[in-house]
Amino acid sequence: MQEVQNGGKSHKTLYIIIWCCCLLPLLFSVILFSLISAGKLGFMPTIEELENPKTKLATNIISADGVTMGTFFKENRIECSFDDLPPYLVDALVSTEDARFYEHSGIDYRGLLRVAFKTVLGGNKNSGGGSTISQQLAKLLFPREQFDNTLDIVLRKLREWVIAVKLEKAYTKEEIIALYLNKFDFLHNANGIKMASNVYFSKEPKELKIEEAAMLVGQLKNPAIFNPVRYPDTTTVRRNVVMSQMVHYNKLSQEDYDSLKQLPIALKFKRIDHKNGIAPYFREWLRTTMTAKKPEPQNYWSKELYVRDSTLWETSSLYGWCNKNEKSPGVYYNLYSDGLRIYTTIDSRMQQYAENAVKKHMSENVQPAFFRENKNNSKAPFSSTLTNDEYKSRINASIKQCERYHSMGGKSMNWDEVMKVFTTPVPTTLFSWDGPIDTIISPLDSIKWMKSFLQCGMLSMEARTGQVKAFVGGIDYEFFQYDHVMQQRRQVGSTFKPFLYTLAMQEGISPCKQFANVPTSFYVNDQMWTPSNSDKARNGEMVSLAWGLATSNNWISAKLMQLLKPEPVVALAHEMGLYSHIDPVPSICLGVADLTLHEMVGAYSTFPNKGIHVDPILVTKIEDKYGNVIAKFSPAQNEAISEEVAYQMVGLLQNVVNMVDREAKAYGTAISLRTRYGIKVPLAGKTGTTNDHADGWFMGFTPELVTGVWVGGDERSIRFRSFAHGQGARMAMPVFAYYITDCIENKDKLGYTFGDFEKPANWVSPCYGSNPAPKNTESNSNDFDDFF
Repeated sequence: MQEVQNGGKSHKTLYIIIWCCCLLPLLFSVILFSLISAGKLGFMPTIEELENPKTKLATNIISADGVTMGTFFKENRIECSFDDLPPYLVDALVSTEDARFYEHSGIDYRGLLRVAFKTVLGGNKNSGGGSTISQQLAKLLFPREQFDNTLDIVLRKLREWVIAVKLEKAYTKEEIIALYLNKFDFLHNANGIKMASNVYFSKEPKELKIEEAAMLVGQLKNPAIFNPVRYPDTTTVRRNVVMSQMVHYNKLSQEDYDSLKQLPIALKFKRIDHKNGIAPYFREWLRTTMTAKKPEPQNYWSKELYVRDSTLWETSSLYGWCNKNEKSPGVYYNLYSDGLRIYTTIDSRMQQYAENAVKKHMSENVQPAFFRENKNNSKAPFSSTLTNDEYKSRINASIKQCERYHSMGGKSMNWDEVMKVFTTPVPTTLFSWDGPIDTIISPLDSIKWMKSFLQCGMLSMEARTGQVKAFVGGIDYEFFQYDHVMQQRRQVGSTFKPFLYTLAMQEGISPCKQFANVPTSFYVNDQMWTPSNSDKARNGEMVSLAWGLATSNNWISAKLMQLLKPEPVVALAHEMGLYSHIDPVPSICLGVADLTLHEMVGAYSTFPNKGIHVDPILVTKIEDKYGNVIAKFSPAQNEAISEEVAYQMVGLLQNVVNMVDREAKAYGTAISLRTRYGIKVPLAGKTGTTNDHADGWFMGFTPELVTGVWVGGDERSIRFRSFAHGQGARMAMPVFAYYITDCIENKDKLGYTFGDFEKPANWVSPCYGSNPAPKNTESNSNDFDDFF
């Protein structure tokens, strides 16, 4: 009896032990995973963090015609929805990384058993891993801490399991796939599948071919090893493994696989760099403008610059936008990680026409002529008219402006030590119009070489809307970062004269009023100043204002300035959009004021826009990463002059393009737009050339577009010797000609008509009853034939 009782107790004890062996691990697991889920054993994301993971998204810069022009980023990532993924990309991913993805809830237990028995116990390293796509996403969203302790490593892995399960509850399977592909870093600043498609194949994900999609999925195993740029053979093998997995799971036929695996990897690799792509000067202006901080006086060396930026801070909603607008209380928008979408006014096609025009004229005409002229100039690229001391001073100043000088602590060195460094040859990459030159050259010779290239700025905007369509700040952003549209202020020469003439028209002076074409002198600071002309056409004769402007005659402009006085001219110019300071001195009639190309184009828009000045605008709206519009922008405008005065000026400026005075051997200074470049549409404009040919300008417009071009050296002493090459009609105007020709040829695509300038209602020519034009004068301007 005792034995039976003892046997019963033994069985009971055994049952207890068995149940304990089963329940205690289960209980331990429940407690362990509960603690992990609650964040008691290390980091665990909250529900909010799971549903709104902190992914750094690039800001997308979008052109008016819908083209992505570039990005601002810490991680170059733009999100892509599941619907934008081709089905075979998803098939390749699931077949290769997680075949039972649609069957599990974050953890693939069959996969774990396979790893345990085949990989751990069997030593088969090719049996595959046990991480599901959800687990891999967990690692990407919440990167692993670095642990050496085995217990911590195990806990880290268990936390990833919990996060994976939570992700499965928070997202659909399709959302998990999109999140995973959007988060992965494919190298070469290709963060996420959208940028990877762009960087490696120059296309959108939906446009990927099967073999291209397979290559990108193959990179998921290890993008450093399976890098198609550095290791194309290894990457090809991995791509084919991915396609073989697709065959294994019936996502690709054997026939297609046998054909596709023979194909080489055909990259269209496009390295992402802010210096590359279209409109780099515009994109850099946009970046610095939006991230500008509130101006503080101690941060400025120039009071004028401080006043300018302070005014922008107060009046421009785009200037300092990121530091003025909160996305949540106390948290401001970040241009590099918040995934903003900035919709610009730039038209990518017109921007390309502008960049092509600058390159064509500068590389084929301007630069070869400048090199030829300076072939025997020992002071090149500076003017041969400089004294030896002036030349030496400019060279030394150029050295002190170099990054090399500052990085080597040049201020603390004596000049002989500095010159030793700058005359010692070193490996250098130099700019040339035929492509970068890798050479060995001294830093001093490098300075001279780079300064020998003349620069160009160009801006084109719609007259009515103010929308800027093309923005070229220089000849090559990679080598020359200085912006000649927004930053640079240079003398504008005769392109200032229309403001003087506008005041004359406003004061009721007829464009056909006759003046004697003789010198006019001014007394300035007790000294006499007498402007000169570049030719002797009709010297001593009576000529009209219209003829004077068409031929850019300085004596007639001086007569007007003497009559009207500088102060009201400056006031009107500001009313029409010029915002830089202008000294009210007589010489402004010849354009001695230093102005930006940006303000000049904006001011000229007043003429074709019927007297209404519209500020140039470059951004229309900003969206957040969810597509919500968080900012809208519209241009400021004001009625600067009457419609009638504006139309009179349009006629006068058409004569610059159209007028031919054969008897006097005088022509409108932009006549070659008709004769050489064959442009037939209605045009108006003004050339400009400054003292010693340091600057060449052309301002041209149609009823729809206003475009300005400047050409010159980095310094005013870098210039052409001769007026033949150094005048605005030769330096700057051809850029306009090439650009506007492309616009005209593609007008239907661009949505322009290039029709006639519209007359005001009840328009009466101001010259009826006046003396007729000289018999050999021709003009295409119907209402202004009698201006001469």
